[in-house]
Amino acid sequence: MSSVERSWYRPFGWTLLLFPLAILFWFISVLRKSLYRFNWLKQTHFDVPVIVVGNISVGGNGKTPMVIWLCEYLMQQQKKVVVISRGYGAKSSHYPLNVTSDVIASQAGDEPVLIHQRTGVPVVVGPNRVDNIKFAIEHFQPDVIISDDGMQHYKMKRDVEICIVDATRRFGNGFLIPMGPLRELPRRLKTVDLVIENGGCAAMHYQLIATGLYCVKQQQPLNAPYPAGIAMSAIGNPQRFENSLTDFGVRIDQRVHFRDHHHFSAADFEHYSQNTIYMTEKDAVKCTSFAKPDWYYLKVDAQLNEQAKVALTSLLLKKGIIHGL
Repeated sequence: MSSVERSWYRPFGWTLLLFPLAILFWFISVLRKSLYRFNWLKQTHFDVPVIVVGNISVGGNGKTPMVIWLCEYLMQQQKKVVVISRGYGAKSSHYPLNVTSDVIASQAGDEPVLIHQRTGVPVVVGPNRVDNIKFAIEHFQPDVIISDDGMQHYKMKRDVEICIVDATRRFGNGFLIPMGPLRELPRRLKTVDLVIENGGCAAMHYQLIATGLYCVKQQQPLNAPYPAGIAMSAIGNPQRFENSLTDFGVRIDQRVHFRDHHHFSAADFEHYSQNTIYMTEKDAVKCTSFAKPDWYYLKVDAQLNEQAKVALTSLLLKKGIIHGL
């Protein structure tokens, strides 16, 4: 995490100097949204319902576990699901890219690869979400499409918006990029269909429940007692991961942080060759090819509270995405 990003969650300091840039970001954002609202820019409509799972702030909100939960829930309702994603940091020779078992994180991004591995659903990656949806409809004929992020991609018509809010960090200092972490102001939450907190005790929330430690290389479970080791991560909120590790019974000797979505290479681990390494599942998909036998990842699952499940089910029924249970 850069010094600018850290400042978003601290009392004001030198980032006050970025206020003019935040005003410029706000003006461009409002102008762009207004152009779509008044049909000066046209939204693209689809014959398949689109569910956006997004947020109004950058990084580390815990969307991916919610996307995985929603995929599994819809598949239980006998729905054919496709996920689309921008694929942050991805570098492929062509887009849209269909994520298969042969596609690696550097081509598609870490989160799309993880979602495909965990759920088995088709995942389509590319910088143009409208093109991704058209590709998904043409090649997979889905019943429903889930957009991993994309709340601010207003060209893409959506049927349902679910906004994820991190219960601990929430909206940081409350300012827009680059002065703060926000893509849109908190009043945007009044226009979405559901606001679900990651963690905390809001009326609608989910907890990230650790369900096991697994070897990065062989995918085999690690049984307790767990050896002490280094917690290494490249995520938006490493503290949450490290707390989960500790709660699961791992003693952390050292914490090593990289920027969110950092593309790991073997060189990143040279100074820790004699240590047990613990990482997130999202980071593990980038390290499979060079991982050592004593590198492990913590698997976590979203566990929605009853009120969130009832509200989500009611919403999907109302929209006609699922039918009587």
